[in-house]
Amino acid sequence: MPKDNLQVLNALDGAKTQWYHFTAIIIAGMGFFTDAYDLFCISLVTKLLGRIYYHKAGSSTPGSLPSNVAAAVNGVAFCGTLTGQLFFGWLGDKLGRKRVYGITLLLMVICSLASGLSFGRHPNDVMATLCFFRFWLGFGIGGDYPLSATIMSEYANKKTRGAFIAAVFAMQGFGILAGGMVAIIVSGAFKAQYPSPPYFKNPNGATVPEADYVWRIILMFGAVPALLTYYWRMKMPETARYTALVAKDAKQAAADMSKVLQVDLEEERQLEKPGEKRGNDFGLFTTKFLSKHGLHLLGTASTWFLLDIAFYSQNLFQKDIFSAIGWIPKAKTMNALEEVYSIARAQTLIALFSTVPGYWFTVALIDKMGRFRIQLMGFFFMTLFMFALAIPYHHWTLPNNRIGFVIMYSLTFFFSNFGPNATTFVVPAEIFPARLRSTCHGISAASGKAGAMVGAFGFLYAADAIGVQKSLIILGVISFLGMLFTFLVPESKGKSLEEMSGEVEQENGNQTQGGRQSNTEIRIA
Repeated sequence: MPKDNLQVLNALDGAKTQWYHFTAIIIAGMGFFTDAYDLFCISLVTKLLGRIYYHKAGSSTPGSLPSNVAAAVNGVAFCGTLTGQLFFGWLGDKLGRKRVYGITLLLMVICSLASGLSFGRHPNDVMATLCFFRFWLGFGIGGDYPLSATIMSEYANKKTRGAFIAAVFAMQGFGILAGGMVAIIVSGAFKAQYPSPPYFKNPNGATVPEADYVWRIILMFGAVPALLTYYWRMKMPETARYTALVAKDAKQAAADMSKVLQVDLEEERQLEKPGEKRGNDFGLFTTKFLSKHGLHLLGTASTWFLLDIAFYSQNLFQKDIFSAIGWIPKAKTMNALEEVYSIARAQTLIALFSTVPGYWFTVALIDKMGRFRIQLMGFFFMTLFMFALAIPYHHWTLPNNRIGFVIMYSLTFFFSNFGPNATTFVVPAEIFPARLRSTCHGISAASGKAGAMVGAFGFLYAADAIGVQKSLIILGVISFLGMLFTFLVPESKGKSLEEMSGEVEQENGNQTQGGRQSNTEIRIA
């Protein structure tokens, strides 16, 4: 690696933690706040959609979405997210992180608003509109994964890099929490304003016409946090690592870095031409990449895939599990708005006491324990608690034991977040070369969303076909496999990005052969 590049990157690695680091966490993190809100708020309103659009006159139970419609509504955003992760991950390496970053946010704003609209009143029209815009919403969300992780990793110093990237991802917990709270407030307000009898007393009157506004408001609210952070996202400079290592312009990288970080720079001349290519800039589809990083990519992609099968199954269908054990009252004993309120309250409690703390335990400990230990521990306890719930399942369904079930179930969320749900996001942003970092993170994240689709579609049918108990056993086995595949992922704690990716070794030979020198001097403030 030419000396001028290396000095710029050493300055980044050694820079003290500054206000701009926290600003970057908030800017990138609000994108993840929005991502989580948009992805998970749909689970709060699917029961309501069934009551409004699939009510059958004379039925003893409230209307519900047909299995194929429910799977589409729950899973279509993941299809978009997977596509967006691959596309924007690749684009982020081609055009730069900053250029692509605003596009994803605008797409999320527009599609959040549009998903609350419908073309026509017929159920098929409403569901088709909802699915169409949630696909493109997911497409925008998909771009946020590789770009946010890569930007944060490339700004951070090596001492606290894990905590910074994990803090961005931890905003997902607040997004899930906000989804539940918005649903509680909106459904509670409408419930007070438009009282109605429970379904078993008056099937037709249990769902007031105004309930149609509730799900739309909940979905459209996701545009607000994304819109608020657009301006600040556009003001972020390109990361110094992209400019120095991919665009090959160390002088511009140093200039960009000096604007936002307290680093003194003295530049006399740069002998390397911006944009200059070197022979060792191997691509993704090469034997050299396969030999150096093939197993790493398999490790990050497989663990994220397995984790998301379990994680999204739990999140999207926790309302069904809570109903199955009787923690949420039977649907026919409530009116439509009471049901939304009950589901949102249960989901908010789980987020507040297990999901959010799990994320922040990772933030606090990831640079002390390391990524590998946290991920292995998380998968282990997920496996343990899944089996502890599944094997004596009948015991947990008894009225006196339901609170125990909820506590055990909450612990699986806690250890997924103080575990692989955070680390699978962090590690791909650290271990691959700069020119392929966003692409490889996108591939890993897309594998995760493939797992999320298996969870969204598969668990729905599995729970109907084989029951909740056997479904939980399957999720336990999947978590155990995740523990095994974790051994393919290297530890990146305390190491520079160039050390992890091997870029220092790759470029040193080139530096010797090319004889390039630089008089760039950098002093860390």
